[in-house]
Amino acid sequence: MTIGNARSKAAGYAALALATLFAGSALADGTVNIYTYRQPELIQPVLDAFTAETGIKTEVLFLDKGLEERILAEGQNSPADVIMTVDVARLTTAKEKGVTQALDDATVNANLPAEYRDPEGHWFGVTKRARVVYASKERVKDTTITYAELADPKWKGKICMRSGQHDYNLALFGAAIAHWGPEKTEEWMKGLKANLARKPEGGDRPQAKAIAAGECDIAIGNTYYVGLMRTNEKDSQEKEWGNGINVLFPTFENGLTHVNISGAALAKNAPNRENGVKLIQFLSSHKAQQVYAEKNFEYPVEPGLEPSETVKAFGELKSDTLPLVEIAKNRKAASEMVDRVGLDDGPAS
Repeated sequence: MTIGNARSKAAGYAALALATLFAGSALADGTVNIYTYRQPELIQPVLDAFTAETGIKTEVLFLDKGLEERILAEGQNSPADVIMTVDVARLTTAKEKGVTQALDDATVNANLPAEYRDPEGHWFGVTKRARVVYASKERVKDTTITYAELADPKWKGKICMRSGQHDYNLALFGAAIAHWGPEKTEEWMKGLKANLARKPEGGDRPQAKAIAAGECDIAIGNTYYVGLMRTNEKDSQEKEWGNGINVLFPTFENGLTHVNISGAALAKNAPNRENGVKLIQFLSSHKAQQVYAEKNFEYPVEPGLEPSETVKAFGELKSDTLPLVEIAKNRKAASEMVDRVGLDDGPAS
């Protein structure tokens, strides 16, 4: 059940009165309270499966910013039990701001590979997504591409992307810094900027729309959006955008593709700690991994579990083995580089 929607940090503080009401249910048996940066519709299928299996109800508070500040402001009376978000940098930020607690759970540790868990147990990756290239089926004949080639002049005026300051792109740039070093990455970013068809804007799905409109030939986007578009029976146009592109898996010199995660963490003052642990255990389970794969078109983190048929049709993903904590460490440097290069100003600046 979605019980709130805070659209800004200020609105989050103004809504603290709601937390008092929220806390009333927080102490009730059979409830787990989730603060999330993830869109509620993307996590609802797995939460429904959790409730069906355990009988524990879920209460969801969605925020698009200021989640950590909200929890800090609520202090020891915060009703948050579990934090759910995307991007390893956001997970590490939650840890650094002191709104999570360590969890050393044998079930979770057995279910999730070590590379998708915080070494100190403050966060857990529960799904993977790859940062790939959307390519026009009509105008692009390439079947392979490297991240380095996004700066090749052959793509001048042909690339679309969302803001370079978005978490998804900062993670990609952070991975590039880890692989290439800052100097080479900055030169590459200048080439990427020169190849843009327009100023970065919108989300990942609008990049596919821009390809359909002929505004660009290729775009940078996450894999799961393609699955969501291609199976969208409510919006025929969006379905056309998804079916009008091929997914190319760019690689670094090691032949592997950058991946990021969505994840969960146990909130510092979780009033329903036991239920929060049960939710994280469930999110790491085979059943939840299957739900995520089939409903959200994300890659399971469970070793050996295949993605959905829709996702398998994209081609084979060979995930980069670069530790996610290394990517997160480069977030600040990547963000400063985006500003220094003027990536979000567009190609003409």
